[in-house]
Amino acid sequence: MTGNVQIIFAVVVFLISYAIIVTEVIHRTIIALFGAGVMVIFGVLTYEYALESIDFNVLGLLVGMMLIVGLTRESGIFECIAVAIAKLGKGKPMFIMVSLSIMTAVMSAFIDSVTMILLVVPVSISIARKLGISPMPIVFTEILLCNIGGATTLIGDPPNLLIGSAAGFGFMDFVFNVGPVMVVIGAVTLFILWLMFRKRLVVDEESKQYLMEMNPKDELKDKKLAIETLSVMVLTIVGFILHKSMHLESATVAMGGAALLLLVVRPDPKHVFRHVEWEVIFFFLGLFILVGGIRSVGVIEWLATQMISLTGGRMVETGMMVLWLSSVVGAFVDNIPFTATMVPLIQDIGHMGVIANMDPIWWCLVIGACLGGNGTMIAASPNVVAVGLLEQEGYKFTFMRFMAMAFPLMILSVLISTVYLYFLYLT
Repeated sequence: MTGNVQIIFAVVVFLISYAIIVTEVIHRTIIALFGAGVMVIFGVLTYEYALESIDFNVLGLLVGMMLIVGLTRESGIFECIAVAIAKLGKGKPMFIMVSLSIMTAVMSAFIDSVTMILLVVPVSISIARKLGISPMPIVFTEILLCNIGGATTLIGDPPNLLIGSAAGFGFMDFVFNVGPVMVVIGAVTLFILWLMFRKRLVVDEESKQYLMEMNPKDELKDKKLAIETLSVMVLTIVGFILHKSMHLESATVAMGGAALLLLVVRPDPKHVFRHVEWEVIFFFLGLFILVGGIRSVGVIEWLATQMISLTGGRMVETGMMVLWLSSVVGAFVDNIPFTATMVPLIQDIGHMGVIANMDPIWWCLVIGACLGGNGTMIAASPNVVAVGLLEQEGYKFTFMRFMAMAFPLMILSVLISTVYLYFLYLT
């Protein structure tokens, strides 16, 4: 295919695939893999470029943590924690939702957001089942707060690692520059979700009494396995905190922790690998290649370049354009490859010398990319993983249902960020 035909073909394949993913006429994993295969077969991108488009660090992180969390779940420790938290809140679902979500936001600043979701969602599902309510409102709130909390540090969200490396920002730079506005956004988001779900999350007195009479220790199925899995999990989390100083990728830490746990526990491999959500893994694989296809023909770069060129290189206009472009487009295209495309573009703007201080532009990209992850079900890795865990337990979360609740909240959070960035950095 010639250049223009190839571009049109890539865009058509991407849009059709995305439309089917959104409408869920066909399972998202199937269509993502099919669309990716069409891209490669018809030469939109080479086999080598398709492999380069796949973020194996994300896939390795997912597989490793799914194995660790799956084995940990077998010990019954999640149910034990669930009963303890529910009793602490006297069986009140709204207290449980708020407390777990705040914990998720805080911890996701120090632990990779995908890992945090893999840790907290099983606990939330266990609590909801014991109270006889749907876990979906609780998990949905945790997803949004996880992405918000992850934006506050260098290691909390994958786009931050890409931007921090390119701009030379350190851990505390993110805390001081992004942290304040994310605290405000997190509080506003949590309050709105509290208003949305307070009438839905209602438990009868009989269910509360049943839960209050339960003993958390009775939920522990295998104390030895619980000690082994929690010990390895703690080591793995420490590894995540220190992985940059040790020059290790997060996937290396996760897979290393999983390998250590398998060596210690020595389960039947056929049994333990059932804990891996393979449909989630292959969905990401197909999605990475789909995005790689339109990136390889220059569509994302052309769009970003055209949008940025409209600003004329002026600080305020450029910053606002980067913020809103990153959040809106990032809500429909995974924010990791999108950020990887935006980074060299912003570097080029800096090299032009039109804007003397590029730091505010970088902060616009950080905030936009991370908040865009809250826009749709497939905008960020934690969203897809959490929805996959819900589906495994029999709870269906459609693309449109997720977007109907999440996208307006994302727009509100970007509006708050617009005010913050304009008055503190862009004027």
